[in-house]
Amino acid sequence: MNCPRCNAEVPEGAKYCPSCGAAVAATEDKPKEVKKAETSTGLEPNIAALLSYILGWITGIIFVIVEQKNKFVRFHAWQSIITFGVLTIAQAILGWIPGAGVPLSAIIGTLAFILWVVLLIEAGTGKVWKVPWAGDLAEKQVGGLK
Repeated sequence: MNCPRCNAEVPEGAKYCPSCGAAVAATEDKPKEVKKAETSTGLEPNIAALLSYILGWITGIIFVIVEQKNKFVRFHAWQSIITFGVLTIAQAILGWIPGAGVPLSAIIGTLAFILWVVLLIEAGTGKVWKVPWAGDLAEKQVGGLK
């Protein structure tokens, strides 16, 4: 930031110019307005991202089809499809193993529920939390998040 009187460099957050002593408006007192990215659905991005996890891979597919504008929402939709699709298939296959299948399937179901809750919270608060492996694939599907 520069001094309005002498055009000297003023440190961030300073109230007075170090060169001429003129009062400088502090920029930290004025909150910056952040324009939220638009979504195809008309929902807030964090709400749309949260909804893409509600029914696991099913709502993920719905949001991949419906949402065309927002990469944040599309990332969460793809991550939902990949994560919960793989977990659903693994649970179904393990359920057929005699003896150990039912307990293993129950363990995967419990872990999937915990992961589901974490992903709902992270998406709902507007954060990108990448599930290992699935998050990287989801990011590739949307062409990067930046």
